[in-house]
Amino acid sequence: MTVRDLPSVDALADDLAVTGLPRVLLVETARHAIATARAALLDGAAADAGEMARREAASLSRRRPQRVINATGVLLHTNLGRAPLHPDAAALAAAAATGYGALELDLATGRRGGRAAYVHSLIAHLTSAEAALVVNNNAGALFLALAALGGGGRVVVSRGELIEIGGSFRLPELMLAAGARLAEVGTTNRTRLADYAAAAPGAALLLKVHPSNYRVEGFTAEVGYAELAGLAGQHDIPLVADLGSGLLDERVPWLDGPPPQWLAGEPATRQVLEAGATVVLFSGDKLLGGPQAGIIAGSAGAVEAMARHPAARALRCGGPTLAALAATLELYADGRGGEVPFWSMAARPYDGLRERAEKLVEAAGIVAEVVEGESVPGAGSIPGSTIPSPVIRVAGRPDDAWRRLLEAAPPVVARRRDDALELDLRAVEPADDKHLAAALAAVT
Repeated sequence: MTVRDLPSVDALADDLAVTGLPRVLLVETARHAIATARAALLDGAAADAGEMARREAASLSRRRPQRVINATGVLLHTNLGRAPLHPDAAALAAAAATGYGALELDLATGRRGGRAAYVHSLIAHLTSAEAALVVNNNAGALFLALAALGGGGRVVVSRGELIEIGGSFRLPELMLAAGARLAEVGTTNRTRLADYAAAAPGAALLLKVHPSNYRVEGFTAEVGYAELAGLAGQHDIPLVADLGSGLLDERVPWLDGPPPQWLAGEPATRQVLEAGATVVLFSGDKLLGGPQAGIIAGSAGAVEAMARHPAARALRCGGPTLAALAATLELYADGRGGEVPFWSMAARPYDGLRERAEKLVEAAGIVAEVVEGESVPGAGSIPGSTIPSPVIRVAGRPDDAWRRLLEAAPPVVARRRDDALELDLRAVEPADDKHLAAALAAVT
């Protein structure tokens, strides 16, 4: 190809129309490819503007929002959207997004009503809290708690709980942004009640934070919620408990039988409030299994102070999110929490998953073995805990097969471990097994 052979921008954009991308992006892609090819040709190098444009358009197309099959064994995969919604929640969110709704209208009186009043009532019922509030995510809930209840004063927190999670989110930086003054107590691995007691006089509040994506083991010590609540009461200051994961009740009454072993030790909202926490904060899209949201439950006075703070409006949720959250909470209120996709996936029997895996390998016609493995809750929930799961293990060149699975329709996200490709079906819907089998057959 020479410079004289370069296509026009419109002609090349027309050739790219099969990708389904908006025309404006196709024109931009074509223009960039032609300019890059022209520069290369003038330098005496070989270049094909059409091929460059097709590669760039294909890469751009793969970045579009689209459904994927999650065969990683991570149930709440942050990069894949965390908790999938229950069909009822998705339907209600779609209805709220495509039409009008009584977002701030009280249909009983015909007057303006409080946003999310129904959702707040559901949360209060399910957690036995006096009041509740919903914001856009749990980081927003913590920011609001610090700003509204901390009042620019000292916030006492254990050094072992000064977390950093994905996206370089650091607790000390959030505290600074909220106007709080950090008062670190204890050490990384051991913090005692006496450490909190020494810092409590004159403090604005006590803060206890879920470790999220790590666990400290060995020579450790931490203070329980009841002890901290007692200390906070002595000094007439709030105890804010950031639980993160959003387990509603440690008894897990929505599942048959006793609580799963992998939940052992995970703090739950109802029990932490019963222990005396002033407010509890948690995510809507982790163990609750709903949309992204930050949920606040606790004393009426503290929740009201947070609701009145100017930042509350900046952090509020939109109609579709509140609709999806309402439908998710209704499932728990109706005793149907086990139908929430996260809990449904987590409770899938091992033997049933193994049978599916063996049939899938047979349908794909590949050389693979089904071995014992582990799934994880994910998204910083219950760090260190695993759920026994069978795993399809395909030996040989895992990197190449892993990348080619990403190009399947729909894309399949697997995992690579010990020079093998592994696929875990715990987070895969049975209806997707045939797609997974076809994708495996094509890449192995």
